[in-house]
Amino acid sequence: MNGLAIDAEALSAALLAIEDERSWDAEAELTRSLEIERAALALGDGLLVTRAQLCQANMRLRSGDVSGAAAQIWRVHQWAVSHDERQLLARTHLVWSNIHQHLSDAEQALEHAVLAVELLDDDSTTHMHIWHRTKLADALWAADSMDAARVRYRQAEQLAVESGSPALLCLLNNYAFTEFDTGNQTRAEEVAERLLVLADERGELLEPAYLDTIGWIQIGNERYEDAEQTMRLCIDRYAEGRYDNADAMPMYLLTLARAQRGLGAYEGAQASLDSSRILCLERDLGDLLVRVHEEQAELHAARGDFARAFAVHKVFFGAYQTRHSVQREARTRTRQAMFETVEARQEAERFREQARRDPLTGLHNRRHVDERLPGLIDSDPALTIALVDLDHFKQVNDRLSHNVGDQVLVSVADLLTREIAIACPDGFVARLGGEEFLIVLPDTSVASAAGLLDHVRRMVRGHDWLPLTRGLPVTVSIGVATVAEVADPTQPTLLSTADSRLYAAKHAGRDRVVSAADHHGGLRGYAQHASAA
Repeated sequence: MNGLAIDAEALSAALLAIEDERSWDAEAELTRSLEIERAALALGDGLLVTRAQLCQANMRLRSGDVSGAAAQIWRVHQWAVSHDERQLLARTHLVWSNIHQHLSDAEQALEHAVLAVELLDDDSTTHMHIWHRTKLADALWAADSMDAARVRYRQAEQLAVESGSPALLCLLNNYAFTEFDTGNQTRAEEVAERLLVLADERGELLEPAYLDTIGWIQIGNERYEDAEQTMRLCIDRYAEGRYDNADAMPMYLLTLARAQRGLGAYEGAQASLDSSRILCLERDLGDLLVRVHEEQAELHAARGDFARAFAVHKVFFGAYQTRHSVQREARTRTRQAMFETVEARQEAERFREQARRDPLTGLHNRRHVDERLPGLIDSDPALTIALVDLDHFKQVNDRLSHNVGDQVLVSVADLLTREIAIACPDGFVARLGGEEFLIVLPDTSVASAAGLLDHVRRMVRGHDWLPLTRGLPVTVSIGVATVAEVADPTQPTLLSTADSRLYAAKHAGRDRVVSAADHHGGLRGYAQHASAA
């Protein structure tokens, strides 16, 4: 893996570098996270695999593949929920919030951003505490709640200052831009000034994107000369080649043109704008090209050439309408992809559930028992189970019909389910096959279970069967076993013990419950009740 040691600790560290360190090269990080996923699969480490997949979703989003990110995020979220991975879930909701921001769905973006912060705990990294609050602030701003956003920006800023986090510069950039966009020019300039001072104190060079934000704020405050100097520094810094973003240079040239127009340097502004336009066309940057058309109309108007300004404004408006339509269609496709992913997930869950249900009674089946019972046996020393078998059920089928027999089974299943749900909400009933049922009672002593099961037995016998069986009685025999009484408690040994008790109940006359005390004490059972035999 390009020199990366194939062990869990090294893979986790490599993932953390992607998760908590800002990179300008999303494509490279996507490739890296795919390599890590393959290595994690070889180790059989599900958490590392899913962390790598979340990094991939994030990098796809940053590369503009919103649909791909949206499709992948569902699988990551499902795994995180099922494995109770709180930190992974917090990161998942942050990416999900960014997806909804791209879809212009401020409400959903805010909901996920809130969850991304609420899921933070002491195990979360310092970067997460800072960045999740920053992104919550961004989401609050997008939802027109700038007062609440300021609270979160300040929280994030305080944490970043205390920890010396490099994320401080980025969050101040976001904070300054949102103040500017909201129309708070003075506050925007104050935050931008803190950004400049902090970079100077730390001896760090501001990234071109931050300088572009500062340039915008300076233009908004009519400090055109300062803005021109800022944007020339921005373009020089970008030209160093450390920052890889296709729309960066044309965007910076556009901001420079706006500053030059403000200075009255129209020839320079036109040259900057022409350079931006060429790059937009070469790189198919339709959204940015719309803004270039808009600025061109403004530049013609500033020169007093209103006829050309009007003509270009019409071009701008047409391009704007076209891009707006394209964006709307793209958002629709992404939402459809998300919807189809949800549908597929729900359908898969429905099929999985159906595969674990008995089609006749709707009860859990043997597959569900095989999946769930071993874990309960291992974790619950007070677990009790019971095998329930209908007495003389063959007579029902032979003398009435198999259809009546099926109706009897459904009715018995309903009676068992209702009584167990009331008495032991954590328990469940399953149909093992034919006329045999299993009742699972977590955290239930054998004495309590015997009383409950005898009540169930009496409920079955006392049910009004006349309309269905025309006087033929319906009763059950029940064998009980508990984990505490089995020397080597496993599913086979526990079921075998319960089965021997069921056999004892049948042998003793049916319509009775037999537990450990009854079995070892001479089958005391419930002989006082009438037998259906």
